[in-house]
Formats: sequence, structure tokens, C-alpha cells
Amino acid sequence: MASSSSSCSWPKRRVLANTLILFILIGLSCIVAADDDVKQDDDTSPKSPSCNNPYELVKVKSWAGGAEGKTLTGLNARFGALLPSHAEKAPRLPVVFSNPLNCCSSSSSKLSGSIVLAIRGDCDFTKKAEVAQAGGAAALVVINDNEDLFKMVCSDNDTAINISIPVVMIPQSGGETLNKSLASGQKVELLLYAPDRPVVDYAVIFLWLMAVGTLFCASLWSDITASEKTDERYNELSPKESSNAGSDKDDAEKEVLDISAKGAIFFVIMASAFLVLLYFFMSSWFIWVLIVLFCIGGVEGMHACIVGLILRKCRKCGRKAVNLPLIGEVSIISLVVLFFCVAFAIFWAVTRKSSYSWFGQDVLGICLMITVLQMARLPNIKVATVLLCCAFVYDIFWVFISKAIFSESVMIAVARGDNSGGESIPMLLRVPRLFDPWGGYDMIGFGDILFPGLLISFAFRYDKANKKGVLNGYFLWLMIGYGLGLFFTYLALYLMDGHGQPALLYLVPCTLGVIVILSLVRGELKQLWNYGAEESSPSPTPRDPSEEA
Repeated sequence: MASSSSSCSWPKRRVLANTLILFILIGLSCIVAADDDVKQDDDTSPKSPSCNNPYELVKVKSWAGGAEGKTLTGLNARFGALLPSHAEKAPRLPVVFSNPLNCCSSSSSKLSGSIVLAIRGDCDFTKKAEVAQAGGAAALVVINDNEDLFKMVCSDNDTAINISIPVVMIPQSGGETLNKSLASGQKVELLLYAPDRPVVDYAVIFLWLMAVGTLFCASLWSDITASEKTDERYNELSPKESSNAGSDKDDAEKEVLDISAKGAIFFVIMASAFLVLLYFFMSSWFIWVLIVLFCIGGVEGMHACIVGLILRKCRKCGRKAVNLPLIGEVSIISLVVLFFCVAFAIFWAVTRKSSYSWFGQDVLGICLMITVLQMARLPNIKVATVLLCCAFVYDIFWVFISKAIFSESVMIAVARGDNSGGESIPMLLRVPRLFDPWGGYDMIGFGDILFPGLLISFAFRYDKANKKGVLNGYFLWLMIGYGLGLFFTYLALYLMDGHGQPALLYLVPCTLGVIVILSLVRGELKQLWNYGAEESSPSPTPRDPSEEA
């Protein structure tokens, strides 16, 4: 018995360490966001009847010597004319630098019918626009002194502004590119327009299907990979040990961790500490640590999923093994799959900035989440309430309330990858907006799938153990609740002009709230609340009647 107890301690410690690391990392990505938002409007910039334009990103198409060059991204001013939304309706006009370059006084260069370039500084933006308009310019493009797109506003003294030309700001690098072309004697032309995003974001629909499908597959994964004989999916690396194991293995011998209420609270504290640490010390090497951890978790998850599916169809495949130094006996199929998974993860890491890298990231992420939901589970609704309520408060605090303390949303800053050299955390599912003229990605954090997923997986196990049907069980209604919660999240994202949303704000009430209310109506709340407690507690020893005599 002692040897049996010690043999299962290593898997237990391994799954505990893996789950703790994964959940801390996953806690960094409890957010739904849309990358590269077109709408840049806010309520803090000064407004007046003549200075009330909404901020929108602008496409600046360029030609040098008749050859089309790089399309730049700019930002329109609070004042001036609005740009057309279609390139066909915008004129293609020649470019000229103002003289002086700051465009703060009448230009000696001919500006009539041209798009005027001016550098930022020395006078108000409205003054530059008035000078350019007085010279007959068709538009004004202001070159910033850094790579940001500064919001050009009106001053408090600008009470009556009469500017009828478009005014756009571009980053410093864009101005340098145009200056090089002009300095080489080439004729430079620009076309300015501000395309709108489509009303229906097809990437969001696909992302919704991915999230819901991941939860559905993860909940049913044990049935999908179940064999007619014993379940050996956690022992494919040791075929001899698994073949000698009986079918009555308990959870202590498998890589399964029951989350406790204390563990749920501990997670929130650790995730918050790690989030603040990442916020203050964000750098490219720190992101690389997260990328390496993601690849390790992704390889393990992908390996478990592929091997589980192979052994489901061909149980004999796992019996062929090879003896390796320092490792021991390893099944050949497991080794081959491991090499494939490692190569897949390395290829993704090397090409993670390519346009197609989202596919590899999503494959690794989905396999990782399916595996996590097999490794960790909720024992009852009591622990689920503690975990999801803590995650609910955690998500709202670090997305919204943290602004009052850190002057910006800590969660959004970390998810965006500020000060990370262009890198971003990989614990996200991403889908490119292929039908959007601005491109970019729609994203959902792993935490927004895993936390509700733990509850949904519990509901599936409970329905199965108590032989509940589809309609009188809980799994179907929680899946519907999760789908609706995710729909409300993306609706809020649309109404908030793409600003990141704490998805658990909508997902927790639509999942935890559903099972609590439904079980209360059915009179099963007490059973769900303490589910598993009676089975885990030792049964009293029956007394001998002769002892009472």
C-alpha cells in the first residue's frame, strides 16, 4: 500500500504545479478585445459646435513617381472637414511641404490644390489649418514628432473656427518616408479616406464558435477518448504500467486535481500579484518567458489530445515501446507525437508575427484548454461560487477599477503588450478580421473560456453520474448560458467602440447564475452545493449489537 501511495504522489504534484502555473498565466488574459480600433473618440477632449468631429483612423495611400507606396495610418482632427469612407470618392492630390515647415505663418510655397505637409509644434493646430486653408490647400497633414497619433484639439480661445479642409496627423516615420521621396525629386501624391468597419464582424462569429466548441469538446473529452477497456490516456508514456493497472483506479492515481475554496482565493491573489509585476516590468524578455511557458503547456496539451484520439481508435498502438536512456520505456506513438508537437510549437514561436500565426496559436491554445479542463475540476457548486465570484471581481477590478489607481487599465495594458517591443501575451485565441478594411484581430482570453468551462464540465459530470436527461440536466442550459454571455460580451464590445471588456462580467451571471437559479427551482441546490462531500467523508463503523448488551 505504501508503494501505491508514493507512486501517485508525483503525478499529483505535477498536475498541481502545471495547473497553478497555467491558471496564473491564464488570469492575465481574462479579457475580450478588438485590436486596432477604428473609433478613437473620447469624452475628455474639448468640444465646441465648430470643433466636434469624432476621432477616426485615416488611411493615407501614397504614390512616389507614379508607383504606389506604403499605406500610412493617420488620425483626423477634432476640427475641419470629414473624410470620405471610400477611396473611390477621395481625390488623389500632389504633396508639398509648407514653408516654413511648421505652417505657422503664410507659406512661400504654392499650396493651391495640394495636400500640405507640416511638422508639429510652434503654434496651435487650428493656426496651421487656417494658414494652409488661406493658401488654397486641399488638406493638411501634420507630421508628429514621435510614433504616436496625437489627438488634435481646439484651444479654449478657438470659439469660432471656420476650417473646411481635412486635417490629419501621421506618425514621424510616415513623414520621414514622404520626405525622402520628395527630397529625391519624385512627385509624391496622397489619397486620404476613413473607411468604416462592416456592421457584422464575421471574425467575432468564428471566435464565438471556437470558444463554445472548445468548451463542448472539453466537457465531453473523456467520453470522446474513452476506450471500451480501461482508460489509459494519462499513462501512454508507460505502457507496461498502464497495462497492469486495473479498471478501478481512483482520481488520486490519475492526473486530476480537485480545486478547493482556499485554492480559488489563493489563485486570485497570485494572479493579481503576477499581473502587477508584469505591468511594471513588462519587457520583451518577460514576454518571451510567457511564450516559452505557453509553448510548453501547448505541447503537453496537444500531445495529450492527439495521443488520446489515436489510442481511442487503436489501443494496440500504445503497446509498442522503446527504451531510452535516463527516461526509460516510452511508447513509440507517444514519442512520434511528441516530436511533432514540439516542432509545431517551435514553428509557431518562430513565425508568431506572420499573418498566419493565429492558426498555430489557436490550435495550441485549444489543446491546452482541453487538457487543463481534464486536469483540474470543481467538486461542487460551493467551490465554483468561490472561484467564479473571485474571478468576477478580479476581472472587473483590473479592467475598470485599476484605472483610478494606475491611471490606465492594467489588464488592457498587459494584454496590449505595452513596453514589450511589439510582443503580446500568447494566452489568447485570435481570429483575423479578413473582411475588415483595417484588418486586425478579435481576441478572447483563455480565462474567459476556462473559468466558466470548469463549471460546465462539472455540470456534465453531475448529469452523467445522476443519469439526467438533456432537458432536465444542467449541461445544456449552461452551454446556452455561456453562448449568450459571450454574445452579450461582444455586444458590449461593439457598443463601447471596441474598448476591451471584462468578459467574466457577463459570463459569470450567465453560467453560475443559471445553475444556481435552476437548481433552486428544482430543489437540488443543497445537493449541488455539497456534492461529493458525503462520498469523500468516511462512513461510520457499524457497532456490534452484543457490545450494547
